[in-house]
Amino acid sequence: MGELDAAVVVDFPLRGEWLAQNSPATRIPSHGTDLLGQRYAFDLLRVDERPGVNVHPGGRLRSMLFGVRSRDCYGWGQAVHAVFDGKVETAVDGVAERGWIHPVRELAGVLWTALTFDPAKGFASVAGNHVIIRGGDLFAAYAHLVPGSLAVHAGQSVRVGDVIGRVGHSGNSTAPHLHFQLMDGPDPLTAAGVPCSFRAYEVLRDGEWRYVTESIPTSTELIRWAA
Repeated sequence: MGELDAAVVVDFPLRGEWLAQNSPATRIPSHGTDLLGQRYAFDLLRVDERPGVNVHPGGRLRSMLFGVRSRDCYGWGQAVHAVFDGKVETAVDGVAERGWIHPVRELAGVLWTALTFDPAKGFASVAGNHVIIRGGDLFAAYAHLVPGSLAVHAGQSVRVGDVIGRVGHSGNSTAPHLHFQLMDGPDPLTAAGVPCSFRAYEVLRDGEWRYVTESIPTSTELIRWAA
């Protein structure tokens, strides 16, 4: 029995078209580490139809030379939705995000944070603005949200599909995206990751959108939410 065979089924946390750049369907651990409960975590980016991973309309040369504004990225500001009914365990807001993205600087920052991470600084030093929601024995973490966008507070009950915040570029992020993971505890510093699949979504294959259920997208599949 593979690790993903017992994946918990949850709703997809976004609307529109997305790429799971880091996915446990492609490799485990999906982020190269079990730390911070992210063994089965996803990084979900909004991209366009050009070859490669293009998160904004600017050309690659311009991006490398000058960078782009965070808010010009396709994913920035997109609504993030609760994947199950539950209660908000943690809601951290007020972490500043970088308003301008330069690929080399962002990658260097991520590598530096990974090498020098200090648990004493807490999860927010990596996750930025984030929400953790408890549903029974499971905890869902949504990270890198736009400062000031959180629509929930600790102790609040939420229903599946409720908007809890918006995709941003706070914390240890190379571009606006949603980092999403399930855990077996409320504290990412001590929790273990839990595998999950998405209840229903569409995947673009051979030029056609195909409906799939209870599945896990790979890092090369363009997907979108389906009711």
